[in-house]
Amino acid sequence: MVPFLPLSSLIILSLGFSILDVNPRKEDSSVYDVLKSHGLPMGLLPKGVKDFRIEDTGHFVVHLDEACNAKFENELHYDRNVSGTLSYGQIGALSGISAQELFLWFPVKGIRVDVPSSGLIYFDVGVVSKQFSLSLFETPRDCLAVRDGQTEAIENGRLIAEAVSKSQLGELRYQLDQENFARGVM
Repeated sequence: MVPFLPLSSLIILSLGFSILDVNPRKEDSSVYDVLKSHGLPMGLLPKGVKDFRIEDTGHFVVHLDEACNAKFENELHYDRNVSGTLSYGQIGALSGISAQELFLWFPVKGIRVDVPSSGLIYFDVGVVSKQFSLSLFETPRDCLAVRDGQTEAIENGRLIAEAVSKSQLGELRYQLDQENFARGVM
């Protein structure tokens, strides 16, 4: 029995260390550093993010103090919780960010940086992809708290946008956009 004690202790210690290492990021790294290390601009998320988690799979969750809006070329809305899957140059399965276009709010489903030298970034809102200059997102923006009644307007706009994307034409276009989005990644 005594020869197994050091081996069992070693196994228990290694299990303990692997359980403790749930979050692969360095404790002193910020979400902005993580975005930059994945080839994405730091300004995709607003200023002031303090609480975030990222898993080995790339799945991440960001918590904001409150829902807020930031002005770029268009206005972006950030829910209190933003999540998605991070890989080099893109974020997929995104939830918690909406973009305003022509008085409607579209949920952003994915973000990808085209060839970095092109200076373009694409936001996938299901029905279409919208391209922006990468320079718009170089630094995190101030995010203003959502005013009373504005949350309902954003949600109503999302519902209309989702209804459009579920139509036959919208669905076909969405499928084609998804195929093009996947090709752009490879």
